[in-house]
Amino acid sequence: MRILEWIAIGALILAVGLLVLWLRRWLLTRHGDAIELYLRLSTLVAGRGWAPGFGRLVGDQLRWYRMFSFSFRPRRVLQRRSLAVESRRLPDGSERFSLREDWVILRCTSHHAPVELAMAPATLTGFLSWIEAAPPGAVSLYSFPPTAD
Repeated sequence: MRILEWIAIGALILAVGLLVLWLRRWLLTRHGDAIELYLRLSTLVAGRGWAPGFGRLVGDQLRWYRMFSFSFRPRRVLQRRSLAVESRRLPDGSERFSLREDWVILRCTSHHAPVELAMAPATLTGFLSWIEAAPPGAVSLYSFPPTAD
């Protein structure tokens, strides 16, 4: 009987954890202004280090939240004024296992360091429009040649 109690307690803890994750995501995205966005957290191993999450465009900030986290604070905040897109490409090599094959990877620079973002092609259009909509005098530009997608 003790084993069944421990199994029930474990299942209850797991269900509460999943409910909290769902509730967190619902609270952060309830206004419909979130986009699915992967961020490369580590570049130590080629093609690895991608973390799933979602981004919110709030004013001049892109706030990125990890998908599976209990924190209500963004893991990374990118300022539009300091964000510049250097290049874009499709996933290659081992990246195809962690990203969808039609997604686009953007290599950007910001004040802090280079950052790589992966997003769906439809999201890319909105993201680039957001960057271009920076106030006059901002340094955020994208400087890559258009590709035939």
